[in-house]
Amino acid sequence: MQLVGILQIKSYEKIKEFLHEQHVGRISTIDSHGYPQIIPMNFVFLNDNVYMHSHTKGEKIENLKRNNKAGFEIDRELEFLPSYFEDPKDASLADTLYISIVMKGKASLVTNRDEKTLALNGLMKKYQPEGRYDPIQSDMRVLDAVAVIKFTPVTLYGKYKIGQHISPSDRLDLAEKILKKNSPTAKETLKIMGFKITNEGLKMIDEPIW
Repeated sequence: MQLVGILQIKSYEKIKEFLHEQHVGRISTIDSHGYPQIIPMNFVFLNDNVYMHSHTKGEKIENLKRNNKAGFEIDRELEFLPSYFEDPKDASLADTLYISIVMKGKASLVTNRDEKTLALNGLMKKYQPEGRYDPIQSDMRVLDAVAVIKFTPVTLYGKYKIGQHISPSDRLDLAEKILKKNSPTAKETLKIMGFKITNEGLKMIDEPIW
């Protein structure tokens, strides 16, 4: 079966929703020897750009000054599916349900104070939604003490695997096995897969199409 098209996230709204929910992404820049350097970063997705805050000095800063081509990746493992779900002896049948976004684009340092302020306030709103802080203003000294990296995607590709590649009966069977295994992520995974836990068992309440 050709899975590429089935696994592709076609909804840009779903991609944005996923990016807003995730807390850690990974930026890849090219170092002075031509090797990729990958660093996990907090980020916020605003106006179709990824913004990250950083120290004003460091290898990734020097990398993007020298070569602004970069990559950005975000992923979430929903559920590891042990091989014994399919066969008690064949380890090759182990699998994973997941969501991932991979971008290629250009990274730069934000110098405009208004844009920098927008990005930093966006980060605070995302990571501290309960508030209890004073918003950053464009005339504050803190703007000079921190760097803000702007990543602009040129290409953006999303993949998800939540059982949409198998028949409804097999998906229900998989969901029941996930429920029985009862991992810490099981209930959230079942919700993403479109299932609700009822007194009678699992019930498909949504056909999630991304």
